[in-house]
Amino acid sequence: MIDLHSHIIPSVDDGARDIDETMKLLKEAQKVGFKSIISTSHYMEGYYETAIPEREILLQAINQKLSQYNINIDLYLGNEIYLSENIIKLLEEKKASTINNTSYILFEMPLNIEPMNLYDIVYEMMQYKLVPILAHPERYSFVQKDLELIYDLIDLGVLMQANYASIDGYYGEKAKIIVKKLLENNMIHFLGSDVHRSNTIYPKIPTILEKIEEIIGNEELEKLTTINPSLVLQNKRIPIKKPNNIELTWKEKLILKLKR
Repeated sequence: MIDLHSHIIPSVDDGARDIDETMKLLKEAQKVGFKSIISTSHYMEGYYETAIPEREILLQAINQKLSQYNINIDLYLGNEIYLSENIIKLLEEKKASTINNTSYILFEMPLNIEPMNLYDIVYEMMQYKLVPILAHPERYSFVQKDLELIYDLIDLGVLMQANYASIDGYYGEKAKIIVKKLLENNMIHFLGSDVHRSNTIYPKIPTILEKIEEIIGNEELEKLTTINPSLVLQNKRIPIKKPNNIELTWKEKLILKLKR
């Protein structure tokens, strides 16, 4: 398996706090079957601004410690870039990075407010031949209220990365309902841990995989956990299925409407 979304580099965002926690995370990841991890530290202007050269040095330092800890995992550089009109500039100035220097770029939105300039930024990324991947669509409150945005973005060519732990209720009941619906209807293209702390996400992965396999089957699970992320690392095109129409039960509608 390949983890497409993680915060393992220490002291550059709200992820791993030090190198010891980084190594704990990597040992946990190896134990549950991850062979490769893409480090997608936050890049958020004014908050998390560790540029590519420094993150490369930190990732190299982690790599040098792997054999000491009996860890055999391949590590790759990326970013989870907070939506900004300056995304192209950040890439050109080698501040933020695409995934493994490919055309694929992981980005996130504000959790509770739909950005007014979202489509303009998506169009600009595509003009530059980038393939946008939206991090954890199930977690955005405005998506939970109206899934039409996800249909629109997929239609434009944006790919979707869900968090493993969403199906386990880690981010609340609403995210759990939405991620299940997205999985059932061909609207998720990758899974990622979005791990920040040791002893949180990785130990739960075996149970989570069972739950997701029950929803989409083993063949589709293999695509989301291994095949599609591998194509990203190789900068190859990912074939996607047309999304189905999502139907919510009355109970699901009630939960999405009433719960915070």
